[in-house]
Amino acid sequence: MPEPIVRFTPTNLAGFVVTLAATSPARLADELHKVFAGANRYFAGEVAVLDFSEVPEWPTQVDWAGIAALMRRIGLQPVGVRSVPESFHTALARTNLALLDAIPAERTASPMPQATRAVTPEWNGPLAATPEGAKAGPSESPTSATRIIDRPVRSGQQIHHPDGDVILMNGVNPGGEVIAGGHIICWGPLAGRAIAGAYGLESARIFAQRFQPELVAIAGIFKTFEQGVPSAFSGKPVQVRLEPQSEKTEMRLQFEIIEP
Repeated sequence: MPEPIVRFTPTNLAGFVVTLAATSPARLADELHKVFAGANRYFAGEVAVLDFSEVPEWPTQVDWAGIAALMRRIGLQPVGVRSVPESFHTALARTNLALLDAIPAERTASPMPQATRAVTPEWNGPLAATPEGAKAGPSESPTSATRIIDRPVRSGQQIHHPDGDVILMNGVNPGGEVIAGGHIICWGPLAGRAIAGAYGLESARIFAQRFQPELVAIAGIFKTFEQGVPSAFSGKPVQVRLEPQSEKTEMRLQFEIIEP
């Protein structure tokens, strides 16, 4: 019997749920410009589900094509929406955006921190987009074995280890990305993106022998370095961890020099 030329295999794709609390492309574009400092193609083509559950008031018409174009501008590929009133379903069908309310959440491969800007050494950003169906809770620990990467993580390369720690023996080049469910330990230059505690593990930490990243994140709280790493930390051994703020429930990234 000849082999079939069409096969269907279930898979978990890397992707994000992007929660949008507005439907105006102009307002969303302004917010994205602030979040990503005007950078285009921030992501690398990951799929995105657009969640509109936080929209306070719906207009009579929505520019769905304009919203989808904004997502593509930052490097996401929108495939569907959630929490959209039935009156818009016909218009959504014309834009090839699927209605995904009935599909159960499953964990996807990539986390997405939601952003804000910060200018103090204790940089932080609140969560704006979350990994769908994240597996590990804030108090849980990863159960898989630690993954050791002997070669440098090169530009455009992604290392993803959702249930354990990652040890990088030769660093991360600019444009490289490491995503870990637990800690990230970098014995070399950390010059790309490091995302630890990717599925909600707030006790995760990032350790870098030479700290010069493009982005760091822990449990969805992150900081980008469009203007470069401040001289107090640049190229030095640094640990990054989360710490709650006094009399507040929100967490903040803390950056500390590792003393020899």
